[in-house]
Amino acid sequence: MIEVLSVENMRESDKAAIMAGTPSRELMWRAALGIYEAMGEVLEKTKKTLIIAGTGNNAGDGYALALILKENGYPVSILQLKDKYSSDGKYYFDKCVDAGIEVELFNKNTLPRVDIIVDCILGTGFLGEVNDEVGELIEKINASGAYVVSADMNSGLNGDSGMGTCSVKSDLTVSIGSYKSGHFLNMAKDKIGKLVNCDIGISHVYQPYYLFQKEDAKKLLGTRPQFSHKGTYGYITLIGGSYEYSGAVKLANLAASSMRAGAGVVKLACPKSIAHAVMPYLLESTLFPLSEENGHIKLDENEIKGAIKGVKAIGVGMGLGTGEDNEKLIRYLMNEAQVPLLLDADALNTLAKMGEIPKMKAPLILTPHPKELERLSGKSVEKIQNNPVDSAKEYAKKAGAILLLKGTSTVVTDGEKVVIIDTGCAGMATAGSGDVLSGIITATLAQPNISPFDAVCLGAYINGLSGEIAEGEHTAISMLASDTALCVDKAIKHILK
Repeated sequence: MIEVLSVENMRESDKAAIMAGTPSRELMWRAALGIYEAMGEVLEKTKKTLIIAGTGNNAGDGYALALILKENGYPVSILQLKDKYSSDGKYYFDKCVDAGIEVELFNKNTLPRVDIIVDCILGTGFLGEVNDEVGELIEKINASGAYVVSADMNSGLNGDSGMGTCSVKSDLTVSIGSYKSGHFLNMAKDKIGKLVNCDIGISHVYQPYYLFQKEDAKKLLGTRPQFSHKGTYGYITLIGGSYEYSGAVKLANLAASSMRAGAGVVKLACPKSIAHAVMPYLLESTLFPLSEENGHIKLDENEIKGAIKGVKAIGVGMGLGTGEDNEKLIRYLMNEAQVPLLLDADALNTLAKMGEIPKMKAPLILTPHPKELERLSGKSVEKIQNNPVDSAKEYAKKAGAILLLKGTSTVVTDGEKVVIIDTGCAGMATAGSGDVLSGIITATLAQPNISPFDAVCLGAYINGLSGEIAEGEHTAISMLASDTALCVDKAIKHILK
């Protein structure tokens, strides 16, 4: 896994490096060198580069970069937002002036026509929304047609949350020191083209977050021995469905995605009235019809006990609806489950109404999207999106659970450790995608020798990669959740290559 830092962690780590004896100007120079090297072949095709500088250390990186470009024979000029500097920024700005680099102040006229624009306006410390002047400059950058490079963080994007309606859209973003969570969350994928990191020799001070990688997934999947059987890879139970959310194919996709993700046997438990509709789509799974009332599951403890007997993981809530026995069902499972229990969709909505969270004997996994986390935590969707990592950590700790917060990139946390999974795509914003995710994760939870936390990360990674492959085959507009389910095998094959 790759380390990812919060803005505060990066700021304190930077301070610690300076206190330990590395001059801040040296760190600024290393950052500029890293950006220069990342630009690589793009520079060979350019006639002129424009550095657009703000007033802080992000601008200082730009001034140092301008010197490096000048020294290497590349035409470069500087456009300043204001005639204002950090101390290190002023040092490199004066050197730019001495080197004869052209400098002018932004005056709201059209930007000069150049091949490359380097965005050094705001950096990672930016909070809130940009003011009118900066907003106008950002709009001009985005409309310029130039190749845009953002230094550390796209100006206007929050370094922690990735939120920023008015922000620079880059072709290349070069993070400095370490990746930040804002490089992956919320709007980041729409704003950042290629993303690379420039290591400038700073060690983190606080516990970092982590970015889950293909190599991590491959290690967890491992190699299956010949001397094994279906029980080796887990019997699992999926409980869901209701009359108004019958979605026979949807429930079948849920089961199929679990099988494709490695479950040995899948038991699908649903109301009796929809069992006949689901049955034709279940080719490899076992169907458990359950007692019902008005099209919703009615708790019969003996039936549920039979459905979950001998399994290694349980997933519940998908299409469950608003049945009167939902709370009884969820309480029963939370009290009786001896294996990891995943709550999704209507099970989460039920949990939100239950007040106190029952203590469990086994791991509890919650998979909310921001609206569902709003119901669970009482914190607004806006606050969750503006601080997704801390919002997820806070509720995970309160619930004693592993929480997966869905989004453009996924946050997985147990209240302490945080892992970001950045697979996934726009085409997955369609009905049933959450069901497929739940099916995959319930399967990975049942695999031998994988911790529940790692299993959730693995399942989320496989799900997102499956979606990316499906989008490649069907486009973001046309793909369905079933396409993601059908691409799980291709995703796993890609991981294992």
